[in-house]
Amino acid sequence: MSEGGDSRLRISQTFLAILIIGLFGLVAYKYFPRSGTAGDVTTVPKEFQLNYLPADFNFDIDEQDALAILTNPKRYRREFNQMVYDMNMAILNHTANRMGLSNDIKKRLPAEYDKHHDYLRNIYFDEFLAIKDTTSSLYQTWYDNGFKNAAQIWYEVAAKYTCYLVNNVMGGLIPMRDGAFYAKGKKVDTPCGIALTEALAPLMKRIEERAAVEDFGRSRGLLQERVDKVISELATYEIRDKKGLTKQFQTKVWGFAVSSTDLEITAISILKIGFKLDDYFNINLNSKSRLVTITLPEPIILSHEVYPKMDRMSIGWLREIQGDDLNKAFNVLREEFRRDAMNADAMDKAKVQAREVLNTMMGPLVSSLGSKYKLRVMFQEGDPTPQEFLPKDQNEPNNQ
Repeated sequence: MSEGGDSRLRISQTFLAILIIGLFGLVAYKYFPRSGTAGDVTTVPKEFQLNYLPADFNFDIDEQDALAILTNPKRYRREFNQMVYDMNMAILNHTANRMGLSNDIKKRLPAEYDKHHDYLRNIYFDEFLAIKDTTSSLYQTWYDNGFKNAAQIWYEVAAKYTCYLVNNVMGGLIPMRDGAFYAKGKKVDTPCGIALTEALAPLMKRIEERAAVEDFGRSRGLLQERVDKVISELATYEIRDKKGLTKQFQTKVWGFAVSSTDLEITAISILKIGFKLDDYFNINLNSKSRLVTITLPEPIILSHEVYPKMDRMSIGWLREIQGDDLNKAFNVLREEFRRDAMNADAMDKAKVQAREVLNTMMGPLVSSLGSKYKLRVMFQEGDPTPQEFLPKDQNEPNNQ
């Protein structure tokens, strides 16, 4: 028995010794500097180290003015550009404060950002217009979604380029070693992470909260009286489509569904694209070059009719569906119809058809001016490939 007890004691002592040695080895590996590891912060020169500091994001913005700009970006283009500048500079200043950059570096921020502002403001504007359907303001207001939609699209565009902005501007100011710097201090994060989570996200939350208030008020005051007005439009393209939507609302207890409400909605859409001639329409006759030029505005969605139909509604005993859920579902369908139309080259097809229509309508007039006169159709914001036509009853002479 004594020999067995001694054996167990030796095994226990050996196991304990191995455990202690392993623990010391782990501590030494983790906390003691190792030769040949240039990436350890203790071996990095001070000029490549940053000491992160706590800082509050401060940006004095009038949310109501910002929403007015975002819902009418073409009308307020100058203000749009200024808002891009002010917002980006506020994000950069906050990031610099959090990273503990010196005052000398922070004074160089405006000049460094100015190198990028001219092309960034155009990118923001073009992408914002590409995503936002500026012709749907009436529908968005009716569905309590006009300002909120503009704010969400602005957030999407800004978030897309904020990291690019911060990395390029800060990259020209911060001393780096092999393309990297070394950070310590409180709430250490990448410059991109600071800009997105601590600056852009809180700013957009303020704007979206204001947007919800504005949407509610505008929806209640929409079309309190009948409006009659004269319009002048040329519709050249129509899209008819059908879509469906299925939504399920559940109430769960401890992860198990105890009640469920199902909706199935289908809708047909009739969408017309064309030109608002009361916005812009110009005819120019150049007798020297024998050219008649008709200039139209850019095509837009002139009208959009959506007819939803409830195919199925199964309401659970807890009645999960709210009154606003149906409005949201209808608006989702409407937005998808319009998005598909914008992605289907419908605007280009409307331009092609407009040229054909105007050639047919103006052909007799152009031919009465002389056999060598041509008709050219252009569009207000610049069409890179204007097309010229001869009247249909004339043949273009061969130029030798």
